[in-house]
Amino acid sequence: MTVALPRWRAGLEAGERIQAITEREFALFQALIQREVGIYLAPAKKALLVGRLSKRLRALGLTTFEAYYRRIVDEDDRAERIEMLDSISTNETHFFREPRQFEFLERQVIPAWKRGGPRALRIWSAGCSTGEEPFSLAMLLRHHFPPGSGREIEILATDISTRALARAEAAVWPIDRAGEIPLAYRRAFMMRGTGPQEGRMKAAPEIRELVRFERVNLNDERCPVRGPFHLVFCRNVLIYFQAETKLRVIHRLLDALAPDGLLFLGHAESLNCVTDRVTTVVPTVYAPAPPRPATAASARTA
Repeated sequence: MTVALPRWRAGLEAGERIQAITEREFALFQALIQREVGIYLAPAKKALLVGRLSKRLRALGLTTFEAYYRRIVDEDDRAERIEMLDSISTNETHFFREPRQFEFLERQVIPAWKRGGPRALRIWSAGCSTGEEPFSLAMLLRHHFPPGSGREIEILATDISTRALARAEAAVWPIDRAGEIPLAYRRAFMMRGTGPQEGRMKAAPEIRELVRFERVNLNDERCPVRGPFHLVFCRNVLIYFQAETKLRVIHRLLDALAPDGLLFLGHAESLNCVTDRVTTVVPTVYAPAPPRPATAASARTA
């Protein structure tokens, strides 16, 4: 006797449609995403969530957001959980974003390093997206500290999105992004694609060797990143967190910062009235606050 096997579904059946998300279903994903990565989706972000997750529902042949939630949570589908987090991640970035910060590095930080800075420079790009930030830093530092300068350069680039990290590690971008890169750096460190790669550019080996990529969840108490780092860039990441998560992540970044290190945030982010562990160097650039002087009472106790 022949037994009919159930048909494997690679997508929705003809005529089937994804049901509109309910308030309860949105609340489930809202809590799950905040618990996993600290990102808070305000009610106004419902349409964004629906738009980004609908592709996963269609790929899995699911018609309700609750069925998708149950697959991730009840069935503990960890691969799909990562897919979901990838889907809701925002990966907008540019080469040499926040030009004033790069000017600050070039005019003040790098000259100070040249006069007597650390021999091994460690930089962390936290929330590196598709790689433009860490490779901008790699170009800047390799330009000022070429091979043979006696300086080692290590750039750790981390992100929550596996898709973004894969693109970053490939170090290939559309050629129309070349205009974001200063001409001297573009000529020295970018290769123009030919043949099948026409219309693309790729980072040269001289800067690719400086950058190491790793998937890191900044909201995870088991965050594996260990300092000290001389520069920490975490730009346009904190804006997605609520106050408690934001403070926790800030302290995690500061714990990884060298005593003479600098923390760089995005132009819409500020640590004023958020923590007393930093002092402002220039807007959006922070240094660890100097230790507080001991009071008379604490001195007598000691």
